[in-house]
Amino acid sequence: MYGIVNKAIEGLVVENFGQEKWEQIKVVSKVREERFLSNELYEDSVTFNLAIAASEVLKMPIRSVLISFGKYWVLKTARKHYGSLMDTGGNNLRDFVVNLPNFHSRVMLLYPNIKPPEFKITHLTEKSLRLHYYSTRRGLTDFVEGLLLGLGEAFNTDVKVEPIYNRSQDEHDHDAFNLSW
Repeated sequence: MYGIVNKAIEGLVVENFGQEKWEQIKVVSKVREERFLSNELYEDSVTFNLAIAASEVLKMPIRSVLISFGKYWVLKTARKHYGSLMDTGGNNLRDFVVNLPNFHSRVMLLYPNIKPPEFKITHLTEKSLRLHYYSTRRGLTDFVEGLLLGLGEAFNTDVKVEPIYNRSQDEHDHDAFNLSW
C-alpha cells in the first residue's frame, strides 16, 4: 500500500492517543521506518502489522481499530489529500456511494501502481442500496464499514451499515453491505 495509508494510521493514533502510543505501536509492529512517504509503496504487511499492533497497544478489538481508521480516512485523510476529488463524487451520501466506481478510476491517475478495490451497487432505492466490495486484499471489511460510516458523517446523514456477507468468513468472492439512511 502507499505510504499515505500508513501515515493516516499514524495520524489517527497520534491525534486520539498521543505520540507515545504511536511509538509503542511501531515497536510492537516491528516497523523499521521512521516515517512514511505518501507516494512510496510499502508491503501490505506493514499496514496490517500496524493495525494489529494498534489493537494490542490500544487494547481495542481489531474490528474497532479498522472501523475507526475507515472513519478517519474519510473525515481527515481524504478531505485533506483528495478534497476536490471528494467534492466531485456527489452532494449527498447516496450519490457519492453510487459514484464510488468512478472515484477510484480518478485516484488511479494520482497513484499509477495502486490496486484499487471495485464497487458495484445493487438494490438501489431513494433510502437504501447494497454495496458490493471487491478487492485483491483480504481483511478490510471492517475498514470499508468505517469508510461508509465516515461518509455518513461527512454528509451529515445517519447511515446504517449492515454487513451482508464477508468473503473472509463466507463462501463469496467479495463483501457486501446494505446501507440505509
